[in-house]
Amino acid sequence: MGRDDVGGLETRLAAVRRDIAEAARRADRDPAAVRIVAVTKTFPPAAVLAALAVGLADVGENYVQEAAAKRAAALGGTWHLIGGLQRNKAAAAVATFDCIHTVDRPEIAEALGRQAGHAGKRLAVLVQVNVAGDAAKRGVAPEGAETACAAVLGQTALALDGLMTIGLAGDDPEAARPHFRTLRELRDRLARRLGVELPHLSMGMSGDFAVAVEEGATLVRLGRVLFGARQPRAWREE
Repeated sequence: MGRDDVGGLETRLAAVRRDIAEAARRADRDPAAVRIVAVTKTFPPAAVLAALAVGLADVGENYVQEAAAKRAAALGGTWHLIGGLQRNKAAAAVATFDCIHTVDRPEIAEALGRQAGHAGKRLAVLVQVNVAGDAAKRGVAPEGAETACAAVLGQTALALDGLMTIGLAGDDPEAARPHFRTLRELRDRLARRLGVELPHLSMGMSGDFAVAVEEGATLVRLGRVLFGARQPRAWREE
């Protein structure tokens, strides 16, 4: 990714930040409360370097091995796992990421807690909730979120930072609004019931992030709107 690509990213980022600021103002929120997680899945390490160069400190990846290779090349940033995680990848995930957005069952919390403890690390995690009830998506059902959160809280090496969800796919961002609102309301109830602060709501992607910000998102996961469409031959570690 050359100088022109970095300049293009800077221009797109400025437009995204304007959209976030406008959405935050509509909801009487501070735009500074919203962090952009730059999703670099399938893009080469140069995309991560470009993101860091324009001030995007948060990097999101879906796959542990791909992220590990890029992080070694980038030497910077705060790294977020936004894809599903298997228990046998827990040690590698702890070594690679600073925050895991996709804890969806107690067994994953236990595996991460055990590995983080071995590494002497306190790992930030979010519980993924399948608010839409979409069988094609991961995540605990809303009625199971308290159990999943309690499992995280039972691990001294984990810090429960909030909840994550994926909105409905489609052309109308408003279709995701009820699910984002439900996640915020669920977070508020769980914080009261569990007696903890749950500061983060990870929700909103390239097609619906403005709606997510209006509904309380603090972490928006943006790929296409920043980096463009993925290439036919996606980058993979050689």
